[in-house]
Amino acid sequence: MDIEAQKRQAAARALDWVQPGMRVGLGTGSTARHLVDLLGEKVRAGFDVVGVPTSEATRIQAEQCGIRLATLDEMPELDVTIDGADEVGPDLSLIKGGGGALLREKIVASASAKMIVIADESKWVAVLGQFPLPIEVVPFGLRVTQRQIVSAIGPGHNSSMITLRKTRDGHPFVTDGGHFILDAALGRIPDPQALAGRLAAIPGVVEHGLFIGMASAVVLAGAGGVRVVERP
Repeated sequence: MDIEAQKRQAAARALDWVQPGMRVGLGTGSTARHLVDLLGEKVRAGFDVVGVPTSEATRIQAEQCGIRLATLDEMPELDVTIDGADEVGPDLSLIKGGGGALLREKIVASASAKMIVIADESKWVAVLGQFPLPIEVVPFGLRVTQRQIVSAIGPGHNSSMITLRKTRDGHPFVTDGGHFILDAALGRIPDPQALAGRLAAIPGVVEHGLFIGMASAVVLAGAGGVRVVERP
């Protein structure tokens, strides 16, 4: 089974958490696209839910799939959010933001009674950090913010480990909120919670891709099938 098939298998299993009438946060990224596609199939067969998308890309896809949508202002309390992750640690801490929607993803997840993460087995790691940590920043004072991020990360790191995300044509990647993303290649993050606190204290940092204590369960699909890891 290839990776895309595994992602789709994880997305299909996560739909077990969605019941008719629910308010559902719809994630962003390659795995979440399978979730939106599969939910759209159920909606077209008569399954009634309301979705709140975490990005413009997800909104467009959900509309094409026929899913009824609302904004978070219209529906500030959600039953469940289903989203992917770039890395998942043993305590269900996450790195997210590879798709560039980490701010909206975190806002939607925080408004949800449950967050269900869907991923292929390759995303399960012993220690977070192999995937570069996305940090959403305001464009103003970018160099100052980058220096403060290096300081927050700690000894042994320098500015060369932090890169400005760019589009294929070489322009800075701009989030739906109008911000830039710095990707920090840290290798490992021994204390994600402490780093999250230090990054959040930097004025130019809008949000970071460490999702700590937010995931209720993770659905992992691999060659051997699907397994679910739930928070105790």
